[in-house]
Amino acid sequence: MDLDLQGNIEKFTLPEILQLVAASRKSGTLGIQRDESIVMVYFKNGDIIYGYGPRQTFHLGQLLKERGKLNAAQLDEAVQDQAHTENSRRLGEILIHKGFIDRADLHKVVEEQVENLLYSLLSWQTGSFKFYENQFPTEEEITVRLSVENVILEGLRRFDEMNMVHEALPDLNAVYTISSSQGGRARAVTLEATEWNVMALVDGHRTIHDIAALAGPDNSNTLKRLAHLKLAGIITPVGARKEDSAGRRSEADLENMVARLAGLFESYLTQKTTPRPSNSRMVTTTLIGETVEPN
Repeated sequence: MDLDLQGNIEKFTLPEILQLVAASRKSGTLGIQRDESIVMVYFKNGDIIYGYGPRQTFHLGQLLKERGKLNAAQLDEAVQDQAHTENSRRLGEILIHKGFIDRADLHKVVEEQVENLLYSLLSWQTGSFKFYENQFPTEEEITVRLSVENVILEGLRRFDEMNMVHEALPDLNAVYTISSSQGGRARAVTLEATEWNVMALVDGHRTIHDIAALAGPDNSNTLKRLAHLKLAGIITPVGARKEDSAGRRSEADLENMVARLAGLFESYLTQKTTPRPSNSRMVTTTLIGETVEPN
């Protein structure tokens, strides 16, 4: 196997590693190891298509049973059949063959299984990683397609910790802008309304401190959202605030900023007025370069 990328998680965080593979639009397997735990994540053109770990606790059959797609007797029967074949047949294949589930049920639960595995990985602070170009240890009948940015955002939402904020945003006087994608890769990102509101304040001129002040009284929550956006590679620092000799932005900068934000909010308001389930909290956007457009 030709090894392209390798290193330690202590030097490169897992969000950074996932972003690097995605930005490079690589296909292959990312192996991540911590102590005796090894997880393999498959990529195709920068998107995550599968993941598994021998020690993972997200058992496919258990997830199907919890979702009401399978009962205990059916699961036991399938597991026994699998044991008789010395695990040469996959559990999902056996369940479909017996008519206990259909392929759509299996696909949905496989997607959830892979997502849960990836979310758990984001809490790893130590370990090592290796990426193998165009190499896949096993052939999977059911694959998914997950956006790296969405995986990072949702994983970080599950463990909101202020120490993560301090590490991601060490300088509150830094200025950020919406990042450009690499290689023309479109990023379909699902944002919560609060994340969208915060991202709309990122204009390439305001500091993190400015944004937190404008977003409202809950500074800690705003900083968490900004940290999530940075770790997901959606916003990136641009350096010191650009001001003219009088200490104010130039008229052209102001006009550009106003036009850009007007476009953002117009798109957002259009998205909000589009009928959707009443319990929806998410806004899906497609990011190419510095453009943000709701699908």
